[in-house]
Amino acid sequence: MISKYYEIGKLKNKTNYFLFYGENEGQKQDVIQANFSQFTKENTYKYTEKDIIENKQIFLENIFSKSFFENEKLILISDVSDKILNLIREIIESNINDVVIILIAKRLDKKSKLRNYFEKEKIVIIVPFYEDTPQSLLSIAKKILFENKINLSSENINLVIERSRGDRINLRNELQKIINLSQNNKKLELEDILKLTNISENYSAGELVDNCLSKNKKKTLNILNENIPSSEDNILILRTFLNKLKRLRKLRLNLRENNNIDQVINSFKPPIFWKDKNVIKQQIKIWELNDIENFIVDLNNTESLIKKNPQISNQIINNMILDKVENTNIQI
Repeated sequence: MISKYYEIGKLKNKTNYFLFYGENEGQKQDVIQANFSQFTKENTYKYTEKDIIENKQIFLENIFSKSFFENEKLILISDVSDKILNLIREIIESNINDVVIILIAKRLDKKSKLRNYFEKEKIVIIVPFYEDTPQSLLSIAKKILFENKINLSSENINLVIERSRGDRINLRNELQKIINLSQNNKKLELEDILKLTNISENYSAGELVDNCLSKNKKKTLNILNENIPSSEDNILILRTFLNKLKRLRKLRLNLRENNNIDQVINSFKPPIFWKDKNVIKQQIKIWELNDIENFIVDLNNTESLIKKNPQISNQIINNMILDKVENTNIQI
């Protein structure tokens, strides 16, 4: 059964099985926190589909076992695909009452058997999660700022939203920086916001990423050489890469159905700013789908390296960026 994210509160008592899919990971987290907060950490179990497929028997034992003192269990299964459908059917047919299962997926196309099953069956609920719009991000920002009694001008709020690159998780991270700074009883000016959300006073993380994705080696080198970002900045750069690559990936997939690149860009949701359209058009021509997906894998590996080796985070991220901008592994 197809539902909206805001209907979960009313429907959660009618089923124990949910499928959340779409690119908006932050909204999925919000919905789970808002509607399933009764589950403690001890009663919440997190798996990936790969974990379950490789250890099916152990997973089923956890599902069906219950100690005398244990309450309901919340099972969160991420990165799901059609591979898990038969197992989920088996569990549903067992009619377990004390387990809530939430399957979490990113992209599930209309041909997905898992998606079709959840859409047609009335005993389960499927919820699509679309990317945030500028309006929804504005509402989130205003709510957080109001709750923390922080007064920012509309100009500064819009700047923070722009720097979040359409991602509510990034937005919350940026707002947390502002909250931390404001606790020092300091009045926040535009310069403060720029320093918090930019890798320098001259360049934003978005500019660095766009020049790299556009294979503009000279400009990319200039930005890297003129800035010494912190470890926190480097994580922001990686997240900016991820958001832009996710958008490029979706555009590439859309081109399979419509090979008119201008129409694909103009009809994209959320809308692409007019000043970014030529840059994105160039990037689409440069990056094939397979290259984009490999880049995303490299980003995850790079983030892990940075977290393990924060003292050399700049060297790690510079090497990755230079490798991508010219497809050679250059040391700087």
